[in-house]
Amino acid sequence: MITQLLWLALVLAVLSLLVAGPTLRRSAPHVWWCLLGYPQTVLRVLFTWRRLTTVTGLAIPRRPPRAILGEMTVSGDPLKPVPPRLGTLKLRRGGLELAIRLHPGQVPDQFTAVTDALTHAWRVHSVRVRPGARGFVTVTALAWDPLAAPTIPHLPGRLLRAVVGLLEDGRTWALDFRLVPHWLIVGATRSGKSTLIAALVRQLAPQRVALFGIDLKGGLELSLFEPRLSALAATRTEAAALLTGLVAETEARMALCRTAGVRSVWDLPAKLRKTPIVVIVDEVAELYLTPTRDDKAEVAEISVNLLRLAQLGAALGVHLVVAGQRVGSDLGPGVTALRAQLAGRICHRVNDPATAEMALGDLNKDALAAAQQITLSEPGVAVTATTDGQWTRARSVHVTPEQALRVARKHAHLTPPWPGLTDPAGEAQEGIYL
Repeated sequence: MITQLLWLALVLAVLSLLVAGPTLRRSAPHVWWCLLGYPQTVLRVLFTWRRLTTVTGLAIPRRPPRAILGEMTVSGDPLKPVPPRLGTLKLRRGGLELAIRLHPGQVPDQFTAVTDALTHAWRVHSVRVRPGARGFVTVTALAWDPLAAPTIPHLPGRLLRAVVGLLEDGRTWALDFRLVPHWLIVGATRSGKSTLIAALVRQLAPQRVALFGIDLKGGLELSLFEPRLSALAATRTEAAALLTGLVAETEARMALCRTAGVRSVWDLPAKLRKTPIVVIVDEVAELYLTPTRDDKAEVAEISVNLLRLAQLGAALGVHLVVAGQRVGSDLGPGVTALRAQLAGRICHRVNDPATAEMALGDLNKDALAAAQQITLSEPGVAVTATTDGQWTRARSVHVTPEQALRVARKHAHLTPPWPGLTDPAGEAQEGIYL
């Protein structure tokens, strides 16, 4: 009797979930995925795997043993194709992940080529394939598009780390300058580049960092953050002077570290540590254009100083964010040399393949192809390289000009004066670099 009641309760619970499924999916998608979506997808994967791999050519037929009798070779009928072995289907936030053991001779590209077939067969939003341990590939299936309307939770801040949006697997997208000291951001007009910069500044504004801006569009973009900027250069001459001063600051920090016998500012005692610096350069191409012969010397000085900051700044608390609509090798060898020092790469929709090539071409050909497929209907979507050498799609949260200005004014009291970079709060910064 008790067993029958338990079975009845179980059946009623399952029926209730099925009936409430559509409503639950709209109101609480992650709960729906754990209770209904994930089990259904696991069953689809298990039941369709053999047929799917046979149709797509991923299953390998075993050849039967052959016997030689005199001058004749005798063989039996070929056995059924053997699909690659599936690993555990692990539950992930809004998706699942599994490892697949490759047959001898198979390569990850063969699985990448059939991601559309996997997506349709499993009835998920998208499937991504990446190399795993030797002899394995890792397949990630997403139940829905987390980039459709990205929101980020309120997380405790960490110095020089800015949470700016979501990755396509549902994880938060963070730019961590301690991990990746310099970033290159490219994107055409209305691609989301300016929104990403606004999201970055909104996250850095409450932190004890010095923010500098170089915006040769007359300060049109970065002037929103001017209350929180220690300096804003709106012309090439102002930019040259600012970069010269920042190089002098970097050299002073280098001398301080040498005197203290340490290799970086992060190893200095708390009372000697300097305020971290983040320099945001918008429309970098404007710095390298030379309309007249007289501009060449100024452009050369700017190029050298930017390169010096990129080469020396990581250990000295000086970081670069270089952004532009067009960043190509045609701007000169200075841009190409600077690109090599910017390990962080973010590519929004671009108008010319050369800019995408400059951002991602030296990292991953698949990332380059994905960036060139971003459409006009996907503002804010970008392709970025991850810390494990892979790439992923991401989308920044939308920050309005009013929000950006409000944040800059709210935290204007944290702006250290330039030159000197004196901490306006006058407090020791012990521990904040950890």
